[in-house]
Amino acid sequence: MLANAPSDAVSLPFPSLYARVRHHIPAVEWPAYVRDIEAILRLKRERNAVILAHNYQTPEIFHTVADIVGDSLALAREAVTTHADIIVLAGVHFMAETAKLLNPDKTVLIPDAKAGCSLAESITAADVRKLRARYPGAPVVTYVNTSAAVKAESDICCTSGNAKKIVRSLGVDRVIMLPDEFLAQNTAAELPDIEIITWAGHCEVHERFTAEDIRSVRESYPDVVVLAHPECPPEVVKEADFAGSTADIADYVGEKRPARVALVTECSMSDNIAAHYPEVEFVRPCNLCPHMKRITLSNIRQALEQGQHEVTIDPTVAERAREAVERMLAVR
Repeated sequence: MLANAPSDAVSLPFPSLYARVRHHIPAVEWPAYVRDIEAILRLKRERNAVILAHNYQTPEIFHTVADIVGDSLALAREAVTTHADIIVLAGVHFMAETAKLLNPDKTVLIPDAKAGCSLAESITAADVRKLRARYPGAPVVTYVNTSAAVKAESDICCTSGNAKKIVRSLGVDRVIMLPDEFLAQNTAAELPDIEIITWAGHCEVHERFTAEDIRSVRESYPDVVVLAHPECPPEVVKEADFAGSTADIADYVGEKRPARVALVTECSMSDNIAAHYPEVEFVRPCNLCPHMKRITLSNIRQALEQGQHEVTIDPTVAERAREAVERMLAVR
């Protein structure tokens, strides 16, 4: 059992797991979660399955049944190393597609096939071809928050954590970076010697934050450290003390241990980091991702029981998309 578990947690089923989520789930409600958790843990053993969970998943998923957690880049890297026969992706559809691209011989399941992404839906393969025609010779850097079909039209992928490094690695003075306009603009601000052509795609979670939101938080909490995701508008990033991927944000909190911090990103991110650092006070000017919240313990269990919502990709598309992802993973 974890050292900070309350004494009454010992009498609950799976006390060490409950200790991780006790700040979010009342003890009286825990038995209702346990039925699914117990079944999922059993099914993973029986079917040689692993669960990859994004940082935006709710604590009862992130801290109890997930085997591998992290941001998009971490999940992509870890997906390659797993020896499981079945991968369940607790996240959104493009993440499950990426796991399938990197594990073509494994079964990849997503608990809810409707768990989409506003960024992935903002651009099509045809759009990428039109951009190439408009800007001949400019390499296309595609955010992993895209469909396999879009990745297949790209030269290389990136995440919010490695975007600057990926663009710089190309050694050119002009690139097309899509679909997140704000990520591209924030990257361009750090690479003034490279022209970055953008696309008007936005994350429906991060685009809603404003610079006024940050100023308001600072007025209420003058000592707060503000950490923002680079999918936020540039004016929000400028108001923040630090901007980075979800992994970068988690690392910042772990290394700096600020007394009070505001995470300008999806709500569950704060919940999941707070479980590790109870001494840090989290101010939550957050927004929920409705797509991430489609994933539940119940439908993870159903995915394992029934093998439902298997992710498949046309082989001709998969081959080209895989190349773009692998080029990204090769950049260190």
